[in-house]
Parts: sequence; structure tokens; C-alpha cells
Amino acid sequence: MRFDRDQFVADCIAATAEPRPEPVIRDLVTAAVAEPKDVLRALGAPERAGVQSIHVSDTLTIINVIWGPRMTLMPHNHEMWAAIGVYGGREDNIFWRRVEARGDDPGRIEAAGAKSIGAGEAVPLGPDIIHSVTNPIPRFTCAIHVYGGDFFATERSEWEPESLEERPYDIVKNMKYFEESNAALIKGA
Repeated sequence: MRFDRDQFVADCIAATAEPRPEPVIRDLVTAAVAEPKDVLRALGAPERAGVQSIHVSDTLTIINVIWGPRMTLMPHNHEMWAAIGVYGGREDNIFWRRVEARGDDPGRIEAAGAKSIGAGEAVPLGPDIIHSVTNPIPRFTCAIHVYGGDFFATERSEWEPESLEERPYDIVKNMKYFEESNAALIKGA
């Protein structure tokens, strides 16, 4: 079955009407990336790192994420469920959990697990998941991310990579990481 972008979006929108859309969308993402070359053909070969909006509404966001070579995004949460399917390359995720605050320490996070996702694989993320993402390979990694809400408008958190202290998520700063990755590619060419 060939991946059809418009049909995928329509199926995901229809799934949001289900009492529990998460497993339905997880299955849609899993089926979509099962044939990675079909997704690549439909969305186009990556030419630069970035986040491409496919669909954004109050109840659903679908984005095409192109991670630059060896790019890392610091720990962050989404405040909504998600399903991530890789159709090219590899995403290494570290999952984090909150550590209880003590005294003057406001509370931090600590590593709690990891999962590597390769082409043709998908994973669900619950609404409370905190994760960091690395593209460990020297070429682009491509993934479809589907979120149960407006990914761009939802207030959430990120954690400073050295101290692991929580702060508000800065979407503008994080989008700059993609541009920095592109600049590094140009410089290295």
C-alpha cells in the first residue's frame, strides 16, 4: 500500500473522533512508516533539517521532522500524547523522569530509559513523557510526528542540558537548532 499524505491526514483527523484516538493513530503511523520508501517518495527527499507542518489544529498536529546529521534536541515534554514513526535514518530517544524537589533544589529530571527508533519503526509517547532526541548518524533522519493537540501553541517545558533544571519551552530557540544544523552542513560541504 502506497503512502498517501492526504489520506493519512484524513485518517488521523477521523481518528480524533474516537474515544481513545492514541492507539488508532499509533497504528496509522506504524502502517505509514512500514514502507519507508513510499513515505520518502510522497514527502520528498530531505534537502535540509527542519520541521514541516502537514496539519495543525487544536486537536491534532502532524509534522514531518528532518533531523540534521548528529543533531540533538534537549530534554522536553509535549503535554499531549504523540506517535512518532521514522521513515529514514535513526532517532535515539532518552526518556527522563522527574526527581522530587528537596530543600532549595526545585526538582530536576533523571534518565529513566532509552529507545532507538529506525526506519520502518514507530513508538507511542504518553502525555507525561519527557524525552531528548539525537540523530546519531551522519545523514538526515526523517520522521512523521503526530500529536494529540496543537504542538506549536501548547505551553510545555524543556530542561537545561547541563543542570537539568526545568524552564519554559522556547520553540523559536529550538527551531534555530535546525537552522544551525543546516549551516553546519553548508560549512562542511
